[in-house]
Amino acid sequence: MSTLLHIDSSVRAITNPNPNHNSISKNIALRFIDTWRETCPTDEYIYRDVGVNPPAFFTQDWIGAVFTPEQKRTPAQHDILALSDRLIAEVAKADIIVISTPMYNYGMPAQLKSWFDQVVRINKTFDFDLARGDFPLQPLLSGKTLVTITSSGEFGFETGGIRESASHLQPHLRTLSKYLGVETIYEIAAEYQEFGDERHRTSVSNALSRAEKLAAELAVNALTASPEPEAINA
Repeated sequence: MSTLLHIDSSVRAITNPNPNHNSISKNIALRFIDTWRETCPTDEYIYRDVGVNPPAFFTQDWIGAVFTPEQKRTPAQHDILALSDRLIAEVAKADIIVISTPMYNYGMPAQLKSWFDQVVRINKTFDFDLARGDFPLQPLLSGKTLVTITSSGEFGFETGGIRESASHLQPHLRTLSKYLGVETIYEIAAEYQEFGDERHRTSVSNALSRAEKLAAELAVNALTASPEPEAINA
């Protein structure tokens, strides 16, 4: 039995009165989740829509609580860290993490960044030791698979693409993923939204198909403990 953690981060809903305003990334993620749950109906499913219900930004008091030894924290400091503790517990429990996100101003939504800021936390998801020299941070979680589902208005953000240097979304997700304990990453992208042409329709259709196929493969592999399909190593 696997635990699947699903994080959506678009500010748009899955469905809206104007279909042109439907969240593309959320709909692709929904296709993945529905396919997975058809194959593994007994798996545990944890869902957070941080686009609609964003975690609080961290503050100076939050940082002070984090760097106070746990046994010395005040009740107020424990309260400040309560949400972070819950979010970290969800990540720690998950075997598969699905993150859907649009590209906003060439990066991730502030709401998703806030989720990461609550989760990537010293002595919880990483530790720090200067004895390691120039690489003192070490992840504390491991063995997880991440599926990222992104949507963008432009195109060519992939490696070698015409806008590769402008993308601060997928590279940021890859960098932060190791602090979620991710060892394998699958990436699904829909592009061309601002153009609204056949390229966009084809890109979304391909992303939906890819999500369905990948979910089926990963779910079957989870049931049979077979090797996962080829992916990007985190």
